Formats: sequence, structure tokens, C-alpha cells
Amino acid sequence: MTPAELSRTVLHAVCRAVEDGVLRAPVPESVSVERPRPGGCGDYATGVALRLAGQAGQPPRAVAEELGRRIAGSPGIAGVEVTGPGFLNITLDPQAQQDLVRKVLQRGDRYGWAGPTGSVAQISCRSEVRAAVTADVLGRILVSQGTLARVTCEDAADPAWAELGVRIEAADARQRLRTDVTPVPADEDAAALLRRLGVDAARWGLLSAAAHDRPRLGDELLVQHESNPLFRIRYACSRARALTRGAAQLKITASAEVPVDAPLLTTALGDHPAVLACAARLRAPDRLARHLENTADALLAFQHTVLPLGDEKPMAAHRSRLALAEAAGVVLAGGLSLLGISAPEYL
Repeated sequence: MTPAELSRTVLHAVCRAVEDGVLRAPVPESVSVERPRPGGCGDYATGVALRLAGQAGQPPRAVAEELGRRIAGSPGIAGVEVTGPGFLNITLDPQAQQDLVRKVLQRGDRYGWAGPTGSVAQISCRSEVRAAVTADVLGRILVSQGTLARVTCEDAADPAWAELGVRIEAADARQRLRTDVTPVPADEDAAALLRRLGVDAARWGLLSAAAHDRPRLGDELLVQHESNPLFRIRYACSRARALTRGAAQLKITASAEVPVDAPLLTTALGDHPAVLACAARLRAPDRLARHLENTADALLAFQHTVLPLGDEKPMAAHRSRLALAEAAGVVLAGGLSLLGISAPEYL
């Protein structure tokens, strides 16, 4: 179960309590869940009962206990404990990690994508390289979340945009959304960026900084070193594929059979759908870029445990670790694709 799915599960419990007349309070639009703080318990915690108690005119702990009983019967939930004044501490079913890995591998690069919503977005950008690349990626991310998106340019398009992978049409009267980002310095246009950095590094530099920050476009983007976030992400992606090749030589097939001790990597995979939804809602591709950094770092720290060492015989643990690593590679490749950046087989 992903954090987004758990949030919906808690929200559904609130809805049922309100519908049954047990909880007399307005249903919130969303419910936040987070990792327990030091001294807490379970896999996730939420303070939704504290938030609703005042409106319902009930003690927070009583609200929490009522919601806890309803959440406890949901699929993927192993247990719910009420702590403190009314915090809900939720423990997930141990099988949840295996289910998550299977889901990622089944969906492939469409993992985290939402079904059609029927909504349409018109994104318009000025004739400036960062605005154009950002608008292009926002269109891709919105499509991943079920929104039909059309990206247009207010002025004449730069011919070098096509080389950067930007797909933009001429603007018309139906413009609705406009990308608003700090522009690249005027002395460096799309063609100059391409000559100096190439497509992948240029797009990463333009997209990885928040809209109000200056883009980071120095030559450090070309450094093949762990200090370069783009290198780490693309290297982690290639390592996932290398593990699959190495496993094939050992006749090991990926299979999510047993739990794997990799909480950071599991959390990163589970958070991917929520990150895509957030990036679409806030029109912030940099959210996806930072998430890919976290996922890559978690995979690189985990990768050394995947294949057998020395005379160690392949076991269910190795097959399960391989499945988790392959799922991480899927998330990284899918995220890079949305950013318009290549995911190399070898690096």
C-alpha cells in the first residue's frame, strides 16, 4: 500500500463514519499520513482525529478509536493503534511490500499514472528556453495524471527547441495556464545550451530547480561523479539493468516472495504516484526531479545486497531483492522519460 493509497483508506473511513452518523463533521478533501516521529509506532501516523474532533464536538481520542476500528478492517492494514491525545498509528500488512513491487513491475513505466479524468489543460509559455522545456514537461506530467494537455508558445518558437525534445504548438485564444519560471540568462539560448551540455544535462539543469530559483546550468552537470545528481540517477537506472543481467547469468529470476529490509527504497517506490500527482497539481517538475534523486540514492545504497556473494546460494531473498531493484529501475526510467531525459542501458 502506497502513502497515497493509505491516505485514501483513512479518508474512506472518515466518510463512512460521517455517513453512519457517528462522526458529525465535514469530510476533509484529503488526509495526510507521514512516518511516525521518534517514539511513535507503526509504519505511518495521522493526526486526522485531532483535526476533526473540534468540529465534531467529541474528544480526539474517541474520534481516533472510532476511525481506527474502521481502518483496521481495510485490505493491506495489519493493525491500528491510538496513541497520545488521538494520533492514529497504522501498521501495514507485511505482504504490502511484495504487492507494491508486483504492482510496479506490472504497470511498468505507467506506474503512478492515473486514469482519464476528462479535464483539459492549456499551457502557454513565452519564447524562452526554460519556460518552453518546463511547459513541455508539465504537459507530459498532466497527461500521466489523466488530463488532456496542449502546450503552446506565445511567440515564435526557437528552432533549437525541437532538438531539446520540446513539443509545442503555436498559441491561440484558448490559453489558460502559463508557465512562470525564472528565465535563463539572455546570453545563453537553447542552441548554446545544447552545444555546451547536450540534451539530457540541459533539460535536467532547466527542470531540477524550483520555478523561482535560477537554473543550475554549470559544467558540473557533465561530471560523471556521485556529486552530480543527474549522473547518480542515470547510473542507478543502469545499475538496475546490470543487476538483471547479472542475475540472468546466475539463473535468478526476479520474484517478490518475501519482505526485503529496504525501507527507504520501498517508501520511495510507494511515494511515486503521490509525487506525480503533486507535481501535476503544483505545476512543479522539480518535485519529480528531487524524488528521482531520493529513489536513486536509496537504490545505490541497496544494490550491493541483491545478488549472492561468494559461495552463497540463490534464495527467495535474492529473488525478492532483485524484484525490488528492478521495480526501482522502472520508476527511475519512467520518471526520466517524463522529464524527457534518456535512461541508459549502460553507463
